[in-house]
Amino acid sequence: MLLTITKYMLFKINTLSQLFLLVLILLNCTSQRKKDAADFFLKGNQALNQKNYAEALRLYDEAIAKNADFSDAYLNKGITLLKLGRTNDAHEILSEAIRIDPTLVQANLVRAEASLNLGRLNDAKADLEQIEKEYKDSTRFHLVKGNLLDAQGNSSQAIPEYDRALQLSKTNIEAYVNRGAVYYRMGSYTEARLDFETAVALDPAQPQALNNLGLIASRNHQWQQAIAYFDQVLSRDPSEPYSLNNKGYALLQSGKPEEAKVLIERSLEKLPENGYALRNLGMYYQQKGSTQEALKSFNKAIDIAEPVELLYGLAGQAYHAQKNMAEACRIWKQGVVLKDSLAIAEAGKYCR
Repeated sequence: MLLTITKYMLFKINTLSQLFLLVLILLNCTSQRKKDAADFFLKGNQALNQKNYAEALRLYDEAIAKNADFSDAYLNKGITLLKLGRTNDAHEILSEAIRIDPTLVQANLVRAEASLNLGRLNDAKADLEQIEKEYKDSTRFHLVKGNLLDAQGNSSQAIPEYDRALQLSKTNIEAYVNRGAVYYRMGSYTEARLDFETAVALDPAQPQALNNLGLIASRNHQWQQAIAYFDQVLSRDPSEPYSLNNKGYALLQSGKPEEAKVLIERSLEKLPENGYALRNLGMYYQQKGSTQEALKSFNKAIDIAEPVELLYGLAGQAYHAQKNMAEACRIWKQGVVLKDSLAIAEAGKYCR
């Protein structure tokens, strides 16, 4: 699962399970329908491996139509639905696979990932606990467990799970990216950078790691280097909303506000509820002296009720520019409670 943590919009990999391309062995099977089901299943696996998800889904449905108790076909159909972003449907299909065959522990692992993506943390925990003995030496299991612990707010406990995942597989790119994201949020930027760089060494086009390296460069005010990282993501996916917004922020800091505004607005077209992009749009208007427009964007971001660094400090500054000290101090004091560093500094200066 791709985690979003950020000064500018850092994210983790959205954990979709690797393919379980299970080979069906038909022993003493004389049923033509079951043989046909097996053929459709194997063809579905081939399509899934080729990332032809629509065709894979059709073939698994054909297999299930021939054999309604074909648990492996339900499992791989569930994986396909996850790849298509149909997480609720995937969860239902995986539950059916488990109902048909309670020993099919692969389905519990994939369903745990689906539950995690849906925010059903207790369900994910129950599935992982059920299969922990069988999966104690699985890099995937420890990756998903680390993601769950992080989602539960236990980031320090997530790190050893990512460590174990990487001990079991030195090429688990998701574990490097997700451990790096946790290190970043904990303020361990050197460790985070090393994890992201390792992920890029394994896959030079890895978008999350490239984006996050751009964020570290941004923290160091290395704006051109940051832009170069974001451009690597955008060269392959020009509409990727996080890197669009992050590049926009870097351009704002580089004296190129009009270019920045274009990218930030494109990001908001893709993700209208992106609090960081709304904050950055407010910063653009603040730079242009359009205080009322800035406040509209800041207040939209505040209404989303997600943590956005510096947001309350900036909103208070906009009210201060309007000489509305009562509202400025109200916003800054809210920011103090939320540990907004700019709000803390401004409240200490102006509000008694």
